[in-house]
Amino acid sequence: MTMTETKSSEQAPENPCPAPEPQREHDWLHRLIGDWSFEGECIMGPDEPPMKSTGATSVRSLGGIWILCEGTGDAPDGTPVNSIITLGYDPAKKRFVGSFIASCMTHLWIYDGALDGAGKVLTLDVEGPSFAGDGKMVHYQDIVEIEGDDHWTLKSRMPGEDGKWIQFMTAHYRRK
Repeated sequence: MTMTETKSSEQAPENPCPAPEPQREHDWLHRLIGDWSFEGECIMGPDEPPMKSTGATSVRSLGGIWILCEGTGDAPDGTPVNSIITLGYDPAKKRFVGSFIASCMTHLWIYDGALDGAGKVLTLDVEGPSFAGDGKMVHYQDIVEIEGDDHWTLKSRMPGEDGKWIQFMTAHYRRK
């Protein structure tokens, strides 16, 4: 074997994990990057007054293709709560994907969603434990709407017995 043959056979291997190219959907998610304060309202049951909560969320990018939303605040009963939302876009599925965890629950919520036609509202479908405490899994939606550069909302809803959506939580995020 000649010296030239040895060198050409020792070429560096291809990168086994090439960096994905961010899509326009990733740009949409990046609009949420920053430090935010939030005020929320949650309806705990029929005929009960809404419970209010406040806190802060820091949103950062992970490699330009994911965002991590790390939140701190108080549950409606005053208990401290920490949470993490991950969101990204999967070009192969043509869907937004992600997860939600919180220190006040043991369920890992897995998101699958899409933007509306206007590109303003991201609806994330997710399954989780029923609030009735009956052990059943229920379909929910978390809806992220960018109201402007310094304001976005997160709303949560579930289907009622008649199949119509019941919104039970709204949080307004404002840039610090």
